[in-house]
Amino acid sequence: MTDQMAKATLMYASQDETSIAEALLSKVPHVTIAFWIIKILATTVGETGGDALSMQLHLGYRDSSLIFLGFFAITLTAQVISRRFHPAIYWAVVVATTTVGTTTSDYLDRTLGLGYPMASAVLLAGVIATIVIWRLVMGRIKFEQITLRKDEIFYWVTILITNTLGTALGDYAADDLQLGFQRGALAFTSLLAVVVGLYFFTRVPRSILFWAAYILTRPLGATLGDTLTKPRDAGGLDLGRIESSLVILLAMIVAIVAVSLFRRDRSSLAEPANGQPA
Repeated sequence: MTDQMAKATLMYASQDETSIAEALLSKVPHVTIAFWIIKILATTVGETGGDALSMQLHLGYRDSSLIFLGFFAITLTAQVISRRFHPAIYWAVVVATTTVGTTTSDYLDRTLGLGYPMASAVLLAGVIATIVIWRLVMGRIKFEQITLRKDEIFYWVTILITNTLGTALGDYAADDLQLGFQRGALAFTSLLAVVVGLYFFTRVPRSILFWAAYILTRPLGATLGDTLTKPRDAGGLDLGRIESSLVILLAMIVAIVAVSLFRRDRSSLAEPANGQPA
């Protein structure tokens, strides 16, 4: 009995050490309320920033998509080659995916004429296919403690497609369903509340709930961004796209810095003067 208890203790200790090691090596942030606040800011600036280039600067959806794809390639390369989590690089990639998602979705919907329902269906199929392939290749789907290169690639491909899908869903709700921007934002907020309820009161896999929330925060950000920048006769506040993008980006940077400083303070408090863990 004592030997069994000793083996169990060693096994759990080994699991704890593995979890700690994975957390330290993870290339993505821990998912908290702060994570979702920054994510919504990133999706909102993606909407206003994408529209600023394609509409206000009259570059069009195709050229704007190519520009943002270049930005995405640069930031993703920096993220992949880095050996640890860097908040600035990570969130730069997220913003890149939201801007690419905005202009690419508009290109599919408006330039190619797919329309919001068809584009949403195609993109949703892309998300499901990516997640299924991820599960088949890696044996599990992750959203935290991303330490392997393959997981990281699947992670960012999924994010890119979900942010593009979220843009199409936001436009579909606001235009085709005639909810408008404010009611569209309320609708997606309500759906997010359902996901939160499933998280606390059911045993639905956390990875599924994470990616469901990730999809829904994108159209929420899109409708919030359109609320700020669209003309008043279209239901918006008619604020400048460039100015709005800069203000939201500044708020996002402040939030990232605040979270980083808070975590640094907690880490320093967790270590005594001799540098050994408390």
